[in-house]
Amino acid sequence: MNPRTNRPHAAVISVLSALLLAITGLVLITQTGSAATNLVTNGTFETGTLAGWSCTAGSGAAVSGSAHTGTYALQASPGSNDIARCSQTVSVKPSSTYTLSAWVKGSNVYLGADGGTSTWTTSTGWAQLSTTFTTSASTSSVVVYTHGWYGLPAYQADDVVLDGPGGTGPPPDTTPPTVPGGLTVGSPTSSSLQLNWSASSDTNGVSRYDVVRGTDAPQSVGNVTSWTASGLNPSTTYSFKVRACDAAGNCSAYGAAVSGTTSSGPTQPPPGNLPKHVLTGYWQNFNNGATVQKISDVPAAYDLIAVAFADTGAQQGAITFNLDSAGLGGYTVAQFKADIAAKHTAGKKVILSVGGQNGTVSVANATAAANFASSALSLLREYGFDGIDIDLENGVNAQYMGQALQSLRNSFGSGLIITMAPQTIDMQATTFEYFKLALAIKDILTIVNVQYYNSGAMNGCNGQVYSQGTVDFITAQACIMLQGGLRPDQVGLGLPASSRAAGSGYVSPTIVNNALDCLARGTNCGSFKPSTTWPTLRGAMTWSTNWDALNGGGFANQVGSHVHALP
Repeated sequence: MNPRTNRPHAAVISVLSALLLAITGLVLITQTGSAATNLVTNGTFETGTLAGWSCTAGSGAAVSGSAHTGTYALQASPGSNDIARCSQTVSVKPSSTYTLSAWVKGSNVYLGADGGTSTWTTSTGWAQLSTTFTTSASTSSVVVYTHGWYGLPAYQADDVVLDGPGGTGPPPDTTPPTVPGGLTVGSPTSSSLQLNWSASSDTNGVSRYDVVRGTDAPQSVGNVTSWTASGLNPSTTYSFKVRACDAAGNCSAYGAAVSGTTSSGPTQPPPGNLPKHVLTGYWQNFNNGATVQKISDVPAAYDLIAVAFADTGAQQGAITFNLDSAGLGGYTVAQFKADIAAKHTAGKKVILSVGGQNGTVSVANATAAANFASSALSLLREYGFDGIDIDLENGVNAQYMGQALQSLRNSFGSGLIITMAPQTIDMQATTFEYFKLALAIKDILTIVNVQYYNSGAMNGCNGQVYSQGTVDFITAQACIMLQGGLRPDQVGLGLPASSRAAGSGYVSPTIVNNALDCLARGTNCGSFKPSTTWPTLRGAMTWSTNWDALNGGGFANQVGSHVHALP
């Protein structure tokens, strides 16, 4: 969410990358004597594999659909503890000069050679990197590489070229493993299926297996022969196929696809007694230029009102709440409480949001968790709040915040509403703390409304990079959660109510509705269309009801009616 100053929260993009690229592009050191056309093996990735390449943590794959030239390009996804380095060893000659270049796309993409130089850039479109180095008198091989940066979205690279005199070292391993066989799909639950297959063989050993569900992007599952696909819909048939890859980046063909069907099960969560599809709006407890509202002014289209924000308490991890009576035109605590009670009578729910861009609450140990739970319980009871929203944009600790929320729920009861509003990047992978928190409290979690704004370009669930502000960006981001283990009824789409409500990423209500239709019905999609639909998708969220009011109420009127008409 935006802070009280309405200062945009956006990823810091360094202009130094463009300057560095411009400088390195001015000078090309050429090698006198004979030079190979390209010493890099499979530098165009047109084999459709990573033959010749090795990517850390199984982070890379050759993907189609957005190559710089040809059909395929390298795509690698950094993790919270991995930069997705993809490399290969190339034979070179001593005391010789080489030029290394590649076309790249993404955030903080690096190109370099071990013992040589490196360069990097950030770009939403294809940009060329180039660097030169000279080998020492004893060098006979170099390792060339690309990599991204910790926790950032997937990057792409294509047309990698090392220009200079070729060496005489041994040829790289380009033989893929055998195709894994014996795939079976079974042990169905309403949201998961168990996959088992026979191990593949390879001269240098298998390093990982990739699983594809339907037409989704490959998902690396490690060097295992059993894996559970989760986050599935009840009573739905899914197809899967598997391939094996070795440490050199060689991958086999995919084995034959095999299908399985999930069992029937509940599609609606019990907590909170909310409608099947929910419109959430944040209400501002401060005046930053948006329309000043009382809780009673919030339109009836909003099923769930998140009061923004709680304040940091005196004890570690504790929270408190202070109504900004002066900033809200003399709104008294008594009126505030009465308005919450009136919303309850009208069938609405009101929760307290913790955080915002400037939120400083930290729950990183057992003491802080206990303080958070006890202080939150007191506030919920005092004001009549129905639950808590976690919008800590400076990070969460999944272990201890999970403990705090479990404790709060045990004390408050089964009707406690728990929502979350992570930033887009927070839900890029299940290894990220926000995603880990959501999965850890899945049995008591109500909705995750990811903020699909102030984001820049991000990696989608299909392996492609999308810029914010489009149907494709929203749908390809949302399906990361839907494929990563959350139920559809726990997933909402968070968008700003106006262009003034966020630094970037505002889209019209029509785009929001199209994204809802694409995910729930399979209609009105952009170029990306998920391989399945999620009719029980929970709904949408906006920052904020105040900005929406200033903008004519378009989100409440247009998106609200659309959310409530979903299947």
